Parts: sequence; structure tokens; C-alpha cells
Amino acid sequence: MSNTWRQLAGRAVRQAAGFLRRSGGGPSTPGKAGDAGVRRGRSGAAAATVRPPGAPPGRHLEYAPDLDGRADPGEIVWTWVPFEEDASRGKDRPVLVIGRAGRSVLGLMLSSQDRHRDDRGWLALGPGAWDGEHRPSWVRLDRVIDVPERGIRREGAVLDRDRFNQVAARLRSQHGWQ
Repeated sequence: MSNTWRQLAGRAVRQAAGFLRRSGGGPSTPGKAGDAGVRRGRSGAAAATVRPPGAPPGRHLEYAPDLDGRADPGEIVWTWVPFEEDASRGKDRPVLVIGRAGRSVLGLMLSSQDRHRDDRGWLALGPGAWDGEHRPSWVRLDRVIDVPERGIRREGAVLDRDRFNQVAARLRSQHGWQ
């Protein structure tokens, strides 16, 4: 990405973060500026954006995996996700799809970092086929990723219904999803 585009993306991220702080939206934990923004992926196509953890109006959580080439709720896909501290940078990582919004999917990022074991904003999922080493994973509940379908690199696995229901229960109780 050229410096001009990087500067424009950084400016958009800072403006969005400032708007969210002024409007009372944004992340549920203080001091998380830069948690919203637009990013271009490696291919130059629009990549994931980050939104507050609350449900978009009229969105319901429903387990509906269907290995038809389109990402559906309950599936884990790989995509580029912006870093929280610098949305102009990021990395490919697994994301649990929890809903659809037009040609985008709503997802929650996964991590195999054990440091999330005691974090309130994370839920233990255990190991799964999305991780080549089958390490235990945690899903982040307080940061929803909005991913354009063309930004999804590949389908990784299907999360079983019981674990999806645990994620859904926490989103309902902590963030108002239905």
C-alpha cells in the first residue's frame, strides 16, 4: 500500500474512533481508540472493519453452517483482521461467523494465545480444525469484525452447535444480541 493510501486510511480510522468516542459508541472497555476503521487487504480489496459488540438492529444469532462456498453463521473462516492498537496494520486470522449483513459477514476473531484464559471479553472454545496444531482457542466477544465476502481467504472449519450456542449466550447476555 502506498504511503498516501496508508495516511488516508489512518486518518479515516482516527476520525471514526473520534466520532465513536464523542457519540458514546465504540468498544466497551475504555482506552481502546482506533478500534474502528477501514482497511485495504493485501489484494487492495476492502477488508474487515470493526464495530462495537452490540447487535446491529434486527440481527439474530442463528446457527446455520452450510459448506456451499459462502460463509455462514457457525463457520470459521480466515481473513485479514486489523490490529486493535493500529488499524492500519493487521494479520490473517480465524474468525467465527455469527451473522450476515448483505455481502458482508459479521464475525468474532479467534486466538490461540493462552493469555486470554482469564479475560472477561474472551470465551474458551477449546481446540478445533481451524488451527493446524489443534491448540486451544479463545473467541473475542467484545469486538465484532465486519468482513466483505471478497475479503475471506478460505473456510477453515465448522464450530459445533454446542460451542456456537455458548458464544451466542454470552453475546446475548453481555451485548444485547437476540
